[in-house]
Amino acid sequence: MSGWSDGTYVLVVVGVVALLLWLVWVRASRLDRLHRKVGASRAVVDAQLVRRASVAAELATSGLLDPASSLVVGEAVWQSLTFGRAGDVPAGLLPADLREQLDSTAPDPGAVDREQVESDLTAALREILDDPDEVAALAEDPLGAGLLEELAAAWYRVQLARRFHNEAVAQTQRVRRGAIVRLLRLAGHAPEPRTLELDDAWPQGLPRPGEGSRRARPGTAGVDA
Repeated sequence: MSGWSDGTYVLVVVGVVALLLWLVWVRASRLDRLHRKVGASRAVVDAQLVRRASVAAELATSGLLDPASSLVVGEAVWQSLTFGRAGDVPAGLLPADLREQLDSTAPDPGAVDREQVESDLTAALREILDDPDEVAALAEDPLGAGLLEELAAAWYRVQLARRFHNEAVAQTQRVRRGAIVRLLRLAGHAPEPRTLELDDAWPQGLPRPGEGSRRARPGTAGVDA
């Protein structure tokens, strides 16, 4: 070490500094990508929640439910669809007249708990769909069968999208807790993301996508035996 020249020391220092800068750049880039991933995954969750509420609205107005159930589901659907401005809803998920109506009546999102709103819709739907006999009665009508399939598909996508979003949030939170990120404040002023916690538990009586086609048709029991 004593034989090192001044030039060697300079090269070592420059190399160390360059390595540190590279590590900081890598960590900052990763954090930025994670924040973008969280934003994109949250947008997907919101879109799927709107899709589920839209199908639930069709079910509530289909005439297939009893008046009390239609009212309860309809109110929960309205709260869900009016949580945010319709302009934030992806094109094609809402009819134009409904989109205009939501634009004029949507409440301030800051005054509403989105998680509670969606949990309330889940609870309202489960009041109907937890009963296999009720679901079977709805499925006897072609319109009801189609709506149940659409609702199951939308509900399944909600669960998947929320799981992926929460995983992205957890990963981002871990990176933000890193020593380099905290020491150099690489997160800047970006708020720390949080997981989306809501009740989206699957109704007991509603078949999951694909389950209905796998169930034995009447009179076919034992065919594969």
